[in-house]
Amino acid sequence: MNTLSGTVAAFDREVGLGIIATADTTSYTFHCIEIADGSRDIAVGTQVTFSLIGKLGRYEAARITPA
Repeated sequence: MNTLSGTVAAFDREVGLGIIATADTTSYTFHCIEIADGSRDIAVGTQVTFSLIGKLGRYEAARITPA
């Protein structure tokens, strides 16, 4: 699977949901369990690499790693 890159545009620590924006302005949601190091927390503005997985009929970011 292709690795994409982007920036964490939003992250809500209480619910564990966030958004990654790519350079072409596409946004992908993610859940904190997809942060590769297991930390379940990531700062807004962090540059990341990630893959996509299909969930409930849409793509979400997975295997999120700070770049």
